[in-house]
Amino acid sequence: MRVGIGYDVHRLAPGQRLVLGGVEVPFEYGLIGWSDADVLSHAIIDALLGAAALGDIGSHFPPGDPQYKAISSLVLLERVGDKLAQNGYKIANVDAVIVAEQPRLREFIDEMRKRLSRALAINIDQVGIKANTSEELGFVGREEGMAAWAVALITRQ
Repeated sequence: MRVGIGYDVHRLAPGQRLVLGGVEVPFEYGLIGWSDADVLSHAIIDALLGAAALGDIGSHFPPGDPQYKAISSLVLLERVGDKLAQNGYKIANVDAVIVAEQPRLREFIDEMRKRLSRALAINIDQVGIKANTSEELGFVGREEGMAAWAVALITRQ
């Protein structure tokens, strides 16, 4: 068994799409990034890559590379799942938390789990997602951005 941890953060700005776990969440602000800025998927990608000691998201999908401009992070997640399989690993589970003051995310979590599990070709019960606030502390509390942490457990096939 191998365990990895992932973390990501993106700035909030008006007029941007807010995509979390592959789900577009209606909100007046969205996240800024080279891809779709899906902070949740990015944290999961780093957790999976870390568990397999395969680097990080930036080494596989560098920001500034035109082929990744505005790409869906679910596509990147699929590629990471494939890379793990090619290296002899199977995903046991992933668990993540999104930290944001707004919007409330509870009603979107089941769909996030569904889309993430589909992208990783695993069962939905292998994907845990939670949402939390930072109690108005720090950049998240000031609603300047969102963060996500993830852990992943993988095993040798």
